[in-house]
This record gives sequence, structure tokens and C-alpha cells, in this order.
Amino acid sequence: MNYGKEYVVEKLVDLVKIPSPSGFTEKAIEYLGKELSRLGFEPKYTNKGACYVCIGGEGNPVTFAAHVDTLGAMVKSLKSNGRVEITPIGGYMMNSIEGENCEVHTKNGKVYTGTIQTVAPSVHVFENARKIERKPSNMEVRLDEIVKNREDLEKLGIEAGDFISFDPRVVVTENGFIKTRHLDDKASVAILLAVAKDVSEGKLRLSRKTYLFFSNYEEVGHGASSGIPSDSVEVISVDMGAVGDTLSTDEYVVSICAKDSGGPYDRRLVKRLVEKARKAGVDYSVDIYPFYGSDVEASLIAGYDVTFGLIGPGVEASHGYERTHYKALENTIKLIESYLKDG
Repeated sequence: MNYGKEYVVEKLVDLVKIPSPSGFTEKAIEYLGKELSRLGFEPKYTNKGACYVCIGGEGNPVTFAAHVDTLGAMVKSLKSNGRVEITPIGGYMMNSIEGENCEVHTKNGKVYTGTIQTVAPSVHVFENARKIERKPSNMEVRLDEIVKNREDLEKLGIEAGDFISFDPRVVVTENGFIKTRHLDDKASVAILLAVAKDVSEGKLRLSRKTYLFFSNYEEVGHGASSGIPSDSVEVISVDMGAVGDTLSTDEYVVSICAKDSGGPYDRRLVKRLVEKARKAGVDYSVDIYPFYGSDVEASLIAGYDVTFGLIGPGVEASHGYERTHYKALENTIKLIESYLKDG
């Protein structure tokens, strides 16, 4: 089967370019809804703003969940020097956003560009420029506007609670690498769209009822705590596979997670996923992520009685300027489709 390299990469690039920090995901969800409808499905929406869809099949319902929300920030306060103090959305290192271009999205619909800097950004001026602690209170947004004080910011309509999105800086290389912010988890969202496309075009016949669920608050911990289709007997999070240290996951495989910070995943489901990967000739790894949590854990804490698992494409430098390779996307699609074909 041709796993649609052009399609999945195109959707991934489209998605990372849509600003969607947790709490500011309407445009990304709208994009998903339009694409799913174009493929012939009928997406539905939860009160919290998530999107889900049944893509066909009968019996033994399974839900694959990915999240469309990303890391970002919010305006905390307006400073007397015309800069904007930030508060982070999601867990990332402050040095990973230093010098990053960004956009401030005001409540009245205006968007202003800027750059995130420390409060001591120049080695020619500040003695502590290299040593200043990279923490939220030492970070600020330098707007691309003539603003010299708090009053100037107020005239622009900027206020506390406005969302700040980071420039993804997406690059697709000729040899298959994708470098960008927000591969966590828009790579997986694109993967699920590719699976839906194969079902729509008759390339994948489902042996069981299959839902796709796109959450919008995963980065802050409660994404899939509600809205999972009530008849689901399995929920499988599709999220990035972390790369580094002694882990075996790399940027070319699909990762099957056996345990993360929330504890072990369902042993029976992990075993089935490994068996399907081997049978389908999928390049995979099994790993344990001690500083990681997923959407399915929010579902379990909320009381869903399901078997549960976690898979996803290998992503290097997670929560920073991330990188993966098309092979990781392809291997994840192959594993999901092998799992759904054989039940």
C-alpha cells in the first residue's frame, strides 16, 4: 500500500502553521472538521471543543486519540517599558523559546508579531546576559510595534489573557526530515487524517468500529478527560515517541510505550501492538518514558473503563525545535492500519 507521503506531510505542514496553544484551538479544530467532511465523514464536537468522528467498522469499538493543542504562552501583564510579560502554556524550557518569533492574538481579533527575549538580551549592555536564569519572570515579548510604555500597549488592545503562539519554523527536507515546532502532536493528527483518507478511498477495510478523537487540552493535562465515545472498549493515544538518552526510539520508527510517568500501559494491548508491528514488518521500538503523560491517562483518571495504550512517531528534541522523519510517520500509519485490518 502507498501510505500517502505527500498527503500526510502536506497535512502536517498545514497543521503546524495554524496557531493553537491549549485554549486557542478553534481554527485547528475547524481545519480538521473541514478535512474530515471532505473525506466523506461526519465530525462531531464536544462542549469542550474537541472533535471526534466515526470512520466506519462494526463491533469492538476502538478510539485513536491525538491532540491538536500545542505549547504556547499567554500575556500575563503589560510592562512599563512597553514589553509584555508572559505565562507559559505547557511544560517547556524557557531557553527553548528565547529568540523565537511569536504572535500575540488579542481578544478583539488583532494579531501582533514579536520576539521572545530575556529581560537582559544583549551581551553588550547587560553584565548578566549570559547568566540570567531563564524563567518566566525573566522573559518578555518585544513587539514589532512602536510601544514605549504600558499605555501604548493598551492602545493596541493588548491585555492579560491574550494568547501567544510560537513561530513553528517548519522545514521539510528533500531526504524526508521534517523540522518544526509542534510535531507534538500535530504529526499524529496528520497520521490519523491519513488513516481516515485510506478508509475513505477504500484502501483500508476496517474489521472493527473505529473512532478518531482530537483533543484540545492535552498539554495542560485534561484533554481526553471527557468526550471519548461511550462505547469505546479501547483507547490508544497517538502521540510523539521521545528520543534520547538510553531509549531505543529514533526518528524513523513508531514507538510503543510500555510505561510512562502515569505507570504501565495495558500489558495485553502492548503485546498485541508489538505482534501487529512484527507481522506487518513495521520498524518499531518499545520504550519507557519517565517524564511523559498522554491523553489516555486523562481518560483513565476521569473513569473510563477501557484498555489503553500509547504509540507514536519518534520525535527528537521534544518540546523544543523538534524533528522527525517521514519513515516514522509511515511506520505509525502502517501499525495503526495493521491493527485495524486484523482486529
